Amino acid sequence: MNTGSNRPGEVAVASDRTGSEEAHDEHRGLGSRAPEFVKARRVLHLSWQVGVFVIGLAVVVAGVIMLPLPGPGWVVIFGGMAIWATEFVWAQLVLRWTKRKVTEAAQRALDPKVRRRNIILTSIGLVVVAVLLGIYVWKFGIVMPWKIEDQ
Repeated sequence: MNTGSNRPGEVAVASDRTGSEEAHDEHRGLGSRAPEFVKARRVLHLSWQVGVFVIGLAVVVAGVIMLPLPGPGWVVIFGGMAIWATEFVWAQLVLRWTKRKVTEAAQRALDPKVRRRNIILTSIGLVVVAVLLGIYVWKFGIVMPWKIEDQ
């Protein structure tokens, strides 16, 4: 993937700008968003990046834990990626790629032919489930897991 710069000391700029929020910071390149006084001191900048990495990692791990449990797992994972993207170029590139893919998927999902197909498939699936449930109830009846008569 071309990041726009091959020379040391130059700021790499991504070439795929879409959306109004990215147009707002068009002049900003990829890289650290740390304050200038932090960037000027190597040890401070390294500790800043370690802190951002640890906080982002904690958020991503919390999101992964939320995937099988109740909670907004994917939203939290992308939030952790956004935290990482404040400091790391690889996270910025992954986040931009993800945004692009989500936008493309949303555009495909809004296509009338795809929506019509999805509605038809969902309707067929619901009919199949209703028929199977009806056959089960007809064959075995509804049996409560407790006995109401004994109480």
